[in-house]
Amino acid sequence: MEIKKLLEESSRYIMNTYNRAPIDLRKGRGVKVWGSDGKEYLDFVGGVAVNILGHCHPKIVVAIQKQAQRLIHVSNLYHIEPQIKLARLLVEHSFADKVFFCNSGAEANEAAIKLARKYAKEHQGKDKFEIITALNSFHGRTLATLTATGQEKFQKGFEPLMPGFKYVPFNDISALKSLITQNTCAVMLEPIQGEGGVKLPDPDYFKNVRELCNKNNLLLILDEVQTGMGRTGKLFAYEHYNVTPDIMTLAKGLGSGVPIGAMLASDKVASAFVPGSHASTFGGNPLVCTASIATIETLLEDGILLDQCKRMGEYLRKELKNLQKEFPSVIIDVRGKGLLVGMELTRDCSTIVKACMEKGLLLNCTAGNVLRFTPAVIVQEKDIDHMLDILGNVLSSLS
Repeated sequence: MEIKKLLEESSRYIMNTYNRAPIDLRKGRGVKVWGSDGKEYLDFVGGVAVNILGHCHPKIVVAIQKQAQRLIHVSNLYHIEPQIKLARLLVEHSFADKVFFCNSGAEANEAAIKLARKYAKEHQGKDKFEIITALNSFHGRTLATLTATGQEKFQKGFEPLMPGFKYVPFNDISALKSLITQNTCAVMLEPIQGEGGVKLPDPDYFKNVRELCNKNNLLLILDEVQTGMGRTGKLFAYEHYNVTPDIMTLAKGLGSGVPIGAMLASDKVASAFVPGSHASTFGGNPLVCTASIATIETLLEDGILLDQCKRMGEYLRKELKNLQKEFPSVIIDVRGKGLLVGMELTRDCSTIVKACMEKGLLLNCTAGNVLRFTPAVIVQEKDIDHMLDILGNVLSSLS
């Protein structure tokens, strides 16, 4: 189908919930994708931090093919071997003791909110239900996770919102302390705010948050939907800060593109969920768990890819900072960890994203004026150099 007709049918049949670029991507390999017209694009969006191993990684493709021939879906009314194996992998490489599987980051965060409330009510009293989150956070688009998200622009039109959430500035321990009341049951934070503009905490922030939670008998929930699965150079971002959460959520890179989310918790907290407490029809089915197992095993193999993520992240930030020196009137800041990198601009970055796309580079704009770079961990210096050439040319033409 020609692109013009395809776009017309997209407009006619699909709800208008995205500002979609006028291209149709048909094929992907590694860090490149191709449109229906054959045009090649260098992909530094990666499905918005999803394609952690790049497009169509051979190990993921083979794992999916083999499992699809054997068994695609079976109900959670029965035991599922790939699900058990995946849960064991996650537990063995994290703080957690138990895992609940679902289909997305929003669902994982929804499960975390429910678990935190149920645990608090059972162990601390019926008035324990409030959760403190951060301004400029993003936790999902279900009604509960939308309310947890500290950005009014996402909440507008969906009022009344769910009660029981309070917001504090990210990276402000004093503000967090001031909002704790007898009703507070948990604190829910992203280790790095992704949708909020790739904002990093001070080195001791999460240590102080953990101590505050311990002192006030609160649960610490870390939303690692975007930062988890090797994105920051470690399997989970909390490892950078030497803290242990009570609950952690994952999705995005967990399955290399198949829809899977997970909520992990310690035994103590997980015990609040019993049969009937929570469920997900598709959560953790054989197909998605097999893809996720292949993803984790590939990421952890000899530590090569996690080390590469660190090195390429350092190289990317260094070269973007060189670009900042060249365009000081346009670029305010470059920040990030591993291959979650943001470049803050003095202007809205949507025109830059469009211009780069026309030149064969896919970038993402978040928080209005922050270019977000989330390429696959298999990215090479030559790919980063190619990206910089295109971005530099675009910035030259706009300045």
